Amino acid sequence: MAKNLVIVESPAKAKTINKYLGREYAVLSSMGHVRDLPKNKLGIDLEKDFEAHYVPIPGKAKVLAKIKEAAAKADRVFLATDPDREGEAIAWHIASQLSGRKKLSRALFYEITKESVKSGIAHPRAIDQKKVDAQQARRALDRIVGYQVSPFLWKTVHRGLSAGRVQTVALRLISEREQEIRAFVPQEYWTVAARLRGAQGDPFEAQLSKIDGKKAAVKDQPAVDRIKADLAAAEFAIAKIDVRDKRRSPYPPFITSTLQQAAFRAFGYSAQKTMVLAQQLYEGIDLGEEGAVGLITYMRTDAVRLAPEAVEGVRAHIMSAYGPEYLPAEPLHYKSRKSAQEGHEAIRPTSAGRTPESVRQFLTPDQFKVYGLIYSRFLACQMTPAVYHTTAVDIASGIYLFRATGSQLKFNGFLAAYGVQEDDAGEYADTGSLPELAVGERISLLELLPKQHFTEPPARFNEASLIKTLEAQGIGRPSTYATIISTIIDRDYVAKENNQLKPSELGMVVSGILVKKFPHIFQVQFTADMETELDKIEQGSLDRVRVLKDFYGPFAKDLKKAESTKDELKKSLQETTDQKCPECQSPVVIKWGRYGKFYACSNYPECKYTKPLEGEQDEPVTETCDKCGGPMKIKRGRFGKFLACANYPDCKSVKPLTTGVACPEPGCAGQLTSRRTKRGKAFYSCSRYPDCKYAIWNKPVKQACSNCGAPFLVEKYSKAKGNYLACYKCKWEPPKAEETKP
Repeated sequence: MAKNLVIVESPAKAKTINKYLGREYAVLSSMGHVRDLPKNKLGIDLEKDFEAHYVPIPGKAKVLAKIKEAAAKADRVFLATDPDREGEAIAWHIASQLSGRKKLSRALFYEITKESVKSGIAHPRAIDQKKVDAQQARRALDRIVGYQVSPFLWKTVHRGLSAGRVQTVALRLISEREQEIRAFVPQEYWTVAARLRGAQGDPFEAQLSKIDGKKAAVKDQPAVDRIKADLAAAEFAIAKIDVRDKRRSPYPPFITSTLQQAAFRAFGYSAQKTMVLAQQLYEGIDLGEEGAVGLITYMRTDAVRLAPEAVEGVRAHIMSAYGPEYLPAEPLHYKSRKSAQEGHEAIRPTSAGRTPESVRQFLTPDQFKVYGLIYSRFLACQMTPAVYHTTAVDIASGIYLFRATGSQLKFNGFLAAYGVQEDDAGEYADTGSLPELAVGERISLLELLPKQHFTEPPARFNEASLIKTLEAQGIGRPSTYATIISTIIDRDYVAKENNQLKPSELGMVVSGILVKKFPHIFQVQFTADMETELDKIEQGSLDRVRVLKDFYGPFAKDLKKAESTKDELKKSLQETTDQKCPECQSPVVIKWGRYGKFYACSNYPECKYTKPLEGEQDEPVTETCDKCGGPMKIKRGRFGKFLACANYPDCKSVKPLTTGVACPEPGCAGQLTSRRTKRGKAFYSCSRYPDCKYAIWNKPVKQACSNCGAPFLVEKYSKAKGNYLACYKCKWEPPKAEETKP
């Protein structure tokens, strides 16, 4: 019989830890939270110091019963949930169900390795009530906003909508960026390059940098013509040559936000997917004969601190694998943000000697990519800087100054492990060298190369740039970034288009209403200040009840004021039309519904007549219903268009919308149809599923490949090319029509 009981959150973590502790320890999983606020009511007593009423989570009765039974037989109970606020709260909730246990301890595992697990068991502590208070304060804030603001949206827009304290601020950022894009007016400007040749070497290009000592600003064609006229017979000479070595310092080790950003840029992974993969690597991977091993440290952290023994290990590995020139004389240290929890480490491998290739056979392709990213970043953060040999040459001609630059990688340093990342590709690219030039040397002008441009609107957020902005603004914390984004997407407030976050019309409306009616709580700065106050609760310098009271006073006033205007607001969201209801002859208005706008009788609820807007009406198709033989129509639902029987409600048959492209599987008579994953991401699969399981992510286009003869192309997108077509088989791209030059 085991004398000790260890309780963790997940079965995978339990399996790994059990291997290290031996027979005297039993390890059970709580399967996450065991108690929470009730779903059918607020659960926060606003009159009694915001006291929370917690209830067992449905379906957790058996889990709790098993934990209680095991705890009753054990000499000691170790609560080893995750080492953050949420984990502390889970430990507190479990402890509340094990009342009377004298030997109840809190164990912390920052990595799931033998040494860390045994150290955590050997040095337990009491539950940190300050951390629990901070988590409960956040939970209360989120519950109050969600349960009291959401009904306001039901009464003004439509039932089923929801509001979130932090998610709404993220939605606000995305919506306001969209407003900037819509209001943007392009401005013309020109760049002027000169193709030049010196006394020796190949021709080179230089960009117009200054005019009469000021930064060059060429606005239109007449300005270009003046420059051409001035330089037609002018002389060019080298005014200055600046040759130097520039050092590029390594990146700090990963924290949660930077890992999510890097995984998005490198692999297109959502923040949610990255965190799922990181959790798997942290909890333990079965490495064959070695058994289950946690490959990385805890993945929810905002600190860049590294344990001395980890630094010592990686420095030894760098010396062995790369050589002394890649190892700094002293370990490198990085500074965390002021709000960072320094008790945590950065995200790193648990062993520098466990290279990605050495464990590749035990990992899924996605796990391997994320582990490789974390591993290479960890190595790089303790390596020497990269050195670039740069040359900047100023070429003068009267009032005009041109600049030519060249950059060559002289020593790769940390780039040997991590490489040049997308964010630095422009600044640190190896652009090659310039020809031999000398100050005072006369230069020949071969050609002027003016080019017209137009200013572009600000880019929409993608997951990486939104997380970067949230972190910079102090909104949310490492454990919340992924949830913030997935929540606003799941609510249909935001859609992902070509990896960009675009607000839906509904999202724009909801954001506008909430920001206007609740000007305090949905401010960026207010939300950031609230995060700081939660940190202070955890540090013990602020009281939970005081923070909640200070929040609820202004919030209750805003809510009361908003409630008094709901009828007026609801009417303002309706649009009048010149149509009459065919059933009762009352005026028809345009209202908001779950899937957007629709026509409705103004005499509702006495008359319940509705119909889709023009352009969104049921579209007839040639297909017939497989069940009743009736005609099918194209309808619109939460995840886009689909086929539905026109005999509804007598026949409720539905099926996905076909693309008209035949399934390429040999012998299959199906067609590729548009579908959605559970998270709303579009994909295209065979209409004969499950008999045929062919599927692709990109939208198929009925156009044969001229290169390999494949039956269709697919629509793709990249930052460099924008939207383009490519063959799904050989990747051939049809040439685009030549663009008209200005």
